[in-house]
Amino acid sequence: MAINFAFIEGKYNGSAISILGRNKVSSQIREMPIIGGTGIFRFAKGYVLARTHAFDIKSGDATFEYNVYVIHY
Repeated sequence: MAINFAFIEGKYNGSAISILGRNKVSSQIREMPIIGGTGIFRFAKGYVLARTHAFDIKSGDATFEYNVYVIHY
């Protein structure tokens, strides 16, 4: 899975964190690496813990929680 968290307000406005990794939905908690970012998060590293709170197979709607642990310079 590839995902970018883009910030649009506050001191992180215009910056983003990039995540790339396996998101095995059948696992209760998934760990994925932060591979970089833009703006204030340039050269960022860290990891994300993802958890599924709800998933509706019929509609495809889902609610996820992402706990992000990031180091940036």
